[in-house]
Amino acid sequence: MSNATYNANGDNGDMGSTEGELNEWKHRPPYKVHDKQENFKVRYEASCHCGKVQYQLSREKPLDAKYCHCTTCQKIHGAPFQWAAIFHKDDINFTNGIHDLGWYESSEKTCVHKLPCKVSCAYCRTPIMDEGRNMILLFPTLINFKNPEDRKNFDISCHMFYPRRVLDINDGKPKWSGINDSSDLIADSPQEAVNELKRKRKEEQEKENEQGEKKD
Repeated sequence: MSNATYNANGDNGDMGSTEGELNEWKHRPPYKVHDKQENFKVRYEASCHCGKVQYQLSREKPLDAKYCHCTTCQKIHGAPFQWAAIFHKDDINFTNGIHDLGWYESSEKTCVHKLPCKVSCAYCRTPIMDEGRNMILLFPTLINFKNPEDRKNFDISCHMFYPRRVLDINDGKPKWSGINDSSDLIADSPQEAVNELKRKRKEEQEKENEQGEKKD
């Protein structure tokens, strides 16, 4: 494949270089390749559809896992919702395809590596992850689970942007109208979760009132 065709396909345009200011991202997590002598315990292996991009994970369970029903996730994934798992940037180790990644920053609709951004395989276009400023969102469907127990480690804790859903999922999980913990619980959210949210918000309101009284 010619360089012109490859760049047109949306790769990062670095031609495999690791030098220079524009390539500094390759020496930082999550893209920094872990040397064999480093203490990186491989727990999972994953890849894109074509196999050009491959990575390992060292953490047994994600920090959290969620279904996101926002329209951006629906369009980019071409699916009813996004299944995302949160990891630290040091939890991932790319073993292949570090030069085969493409970027997309959705707010400005640009293909530069600007955080937060969406990362995909530049060849087959499989979404690899969403890279935030501090964390990464990985997609468990890329992981080669060896048994049902491993798959269960990625069970979701909640749904986000549930009013924008294209299908109902009556799984008894908390359903948030927007970002979890920053919006309202709706639909068939567990009553205990609703009560806990009310309690937390009541405490926050009481603290705000106390601070307001002290200022007066």
